[in-house]
Amino acid sequence: MGAKILIADDYEDNLELLRLLLVAADYQVIEARNGAECLKLAREMRPDLIMVDLSMPVLDGWEMFRALRADKRTASILCIAVTAHGDADRIRALRAGFNAYLSKPFRGVELLETVAILLSPRQAATYAAESSLPRDTITEHLLES
Repeated sequence: MGAKILIADDYEDNLELLRLLLVAADYQVIEARNGAECLKLAREMRPDLIMVDLSMPVLDGWEMFRALRADKRTASILCIAVTAHGDADRIRALRAGFNAYLSKPFRGVELLETVAILLSPRQAATYAAESSLPRDTITEHLLES
């Protein structure tokens, strides 16, 4: 079985779609329905990657991400911001330190490509170092490497 991915979204349909795509690609999937649950599971399960909706109840994705980065146990976990709020959130998310950004509705191919690139040991350092670039630019750069 592949890497362990924690997905956090308050809409069951989004969780189901993410779960189906990731399980079909042989990833282990853990699910959270709000930011507080996501943070708790991240600390307990230590996933390889977290995909988090930025607009959730209890603790939104922004607050969850800040708490995640402030904790030594979880600070280095790769995180993808997933939201329907467009380019303004993309720029803000990448500047905040998210490793990647996907807008809803996302394409399955784009999602799986982004996950694979982030989880690739050969590319992780390069990606992290260039995470201030737009996601499209980073993806093109990594695919050329």
